[in-house]
Amino acid sequence: MPANLTPQYYEAEEAYKKATTIEEKIRALQEMLAVIPKHKGTDKLQGDIKKKISKLKKEVEQNSKGKKTGFDPFNIEKQGAGQVFVLGYPNCGKSAFVGALTNAKTNVQDFPFSTSQPVVGMIPFEEIYIQLIDTPPITEEGIPGNFSNALRHCDLILALVDLSSDSCVEQLQGIIDNLRKRNLLVEKKSPKTFTLEEIIFIGTKSDHPQAYDNLQIIYDLIPNCPEILPISLYSEELKNFPKILYEKLDVVRIYTKAPGKKPDFERPYVLKKGSTVMDLALEIHKDIAANLKSARVWGSAKFPGQNVEHSYILADKDIVELLT
Repeated sequence: MPANLTPQYYEAEEAYKKATTIEEKIRALQEMLAVIPKHKGTDKLQGDIKKKISKLKKEVEQNSKGKKTGFDPFNIEKQGAGQVFVLGYPNCGKSAFVGALTNAKTNVQDFPFSTSQPVVGMIPFEEIYIQLIDTPPITEEGIPGNFSNALRHCDLILALVDLSSDSCVEQLQGIIDNLRKRNLLVEKKSPKTFTLEEIIFIGTKSDHPQAYDNLQIIYDLIPNCPEILPISLYSEELKNFPKILYEKLDVVRIYTKAPGKKPDFERPYVLKKGSTVMDLALEIHKDIAANLKSARVWGSAKFPGQNVEHSYILADKDIVELLT
């Protein structure tokens, strides 16, 4: 049964995607639950919303009790097309970078250590959002243990280096050394780790007069130096960055349609690249997967509306009609 969601529901859902605090998320979810049509086709969606509300309320309780309950500020629920953590040393421009890309209220100051807790924002890219998290700076002690654990479960790491700073070489080498020390950076890919090629390295403040000279010094002095993307808050590269981020996440957007209906282009499902028709069915609902008879695909198929196998690998922006 189709969900037939209302404009009021989509408006509340949009507010949830843009929310930056737990309280704002709870209010938006409660509104989604209040306006969602109540029928069998929305049972799973209603259940998912209730679970999210319950989890967020528990976070509020833990936060109010503080360290006595072992609250971990880095235990952040994944949202959107992917979860991305931003790393860097004090005053490298992390907070300004995150604030420029998202609606997050980051604490941008001229003095170091102005960010003491993670700050979550959402980057809009076409019809989806990507979760971007500003973090406390790396210190002489390195990366805290609970922070390291969060990095193991995120989808992507952004490492920022200040190209206006004379210590830019030490910053990049320090990030690499700290990630290796925590066994987060490895030579060969394994679960819950990253290789140099999988991390996006960004050179901030690229509009500084010494920025490109410092970038060349980094390349000259660091063996096997990873590629660094120079960006300033006012550059064209910043405007194009959401697309770069999306492509690096290695995911695909899949639009669905009911028989005889138009595709839903506002709410694509986001799946890992290489996902199949059956993976999509499982993402929507286990009952759909269990009863799936056939599927039709527009986009990557040989011809529009081609009937495909359950094992058919979907491509970005495919339109899929599942028949049960």
